[in-house]
Amino acid sequence: MESYINIDKNMLVAESISGYDVLWYDVRKEPFSLHGFYEPLTEPFFRRVKPDVAEAASEGVDKLSRESAGGRVRFSTDSSYIAVRAKYRVVGRSSHLNLVSTSGFDLYTDGEFGSRYIKEFRMPYDMKDSYETLVPVVGGVMRSYTINFPVHAVVESLEIGLSPDAKLDTARPYRDIKPVIFYGSSIVHGTAASRPGTIYPAIISRDLNLDFRNIGFSGMAKAEPVLGEWLATLPMSVFVYDYDHNAPTLDHLRDTHYPFYEIIREKNPDVPVIMITRPDYWTYPTKQEHILQRRDIIMESYLRARAAGDKNVYFIDGLSFFASDHQYEHSLDGVHPNDFGFVRMAQVIGTVIRHALENSYQL
Repeated sequence: MESYINIDKNMLVAESISGYDVLWYDVRKEPFSLHGFYEPLTEPFFRRVKPDVAEAASEGVDKLSRESAGGRVRFSTDSSYIAVRAKYRVVGRSSHLNLVSTSGFDLYTDGEFGSRYIKEFRMPYDMKDSYETLVPVVGGVMRSYTINFPVHAVVESLEIGLSPDAKLDTARPYRDIKPVIFYGSSIVHGTAASRPGTIYPAIISRDLNLDFRNIGFSGMAKAEPVLGEWLATLPMSVFVYDYDHNAPTLDHLRDTHYPFYEIIREKNPDVPVIMITRPDYWTYPTKQEHILQRRDIIMESYLRARAAGDKNVYFIDGLSFFASDHQYEHSLDGVHPNDFGFVRMAQVIGTVIRHALENSYQL
């Protein structure tokens, strides 16, 4: 079988970082800051949910909560290159998703005027359980960086490599507000993003300079009460829930949606809660009537909460996400948003989060 790697040098992946003098640092040690994980300094790998809670929720939640979607490490350096050395327990691969998204990392620099994508840390396709690679950056000046963890992989350890003479310091801080919690299906999880930094919670985080937790589970977000009770204990500025896709039936969605809201609200009486319906009405024409029925159930939850006096609950109609030009190009497969779709979702959801926070914090 012919290979284009020998023709297009942009498809080459360095097998090592030989030729560079690299000093390695463990991201679990200062001055690095880790975000989006459950107890990352003490757990044996980077998981997102407390183990006993995940196990009690379901076998699927237990398995998927080990994937590092939404995880980040942040720091500042003046190094002229940044390397990663990662060790995995599970390398995520899929026939319809790219390896950079499922198991790779990507790099952003964070500045006064927002964040800017630099490069992905690309690995050989036949990578087994570890790899290392390096990205050149503009050195000589201290810059803050964020490295996003893989969407569908279980990462045991990560080291950052810098030039031996480089300075290393803490990252530019997020806004001094508690994290936004996103709970939901594979869409929250980030399936079909081209790389980790293009999932919609990460885009919103960069736009608003907010920390966040990604509690998305591909196919397995079913509003289990035990998970809701744990989520309700997390520090949060906003709670976003979007599990419409994973409710197996209309009855399941009806029986769980408002009770899940009540669990969160009981322990967080003043936190804005955002209810979202699935976005694929336009891209999944054979399911449109079913999608509308689901939307109505979630609307009922919203109206019930408002009728009970909750003025800090919001509703986002999924039909609005892709109702624009090129509406059929927003997804990979008619269901999962691609980068185009995630940007659109981030614009809509981010606007509501900004509004909710302005009301709550009088920003």
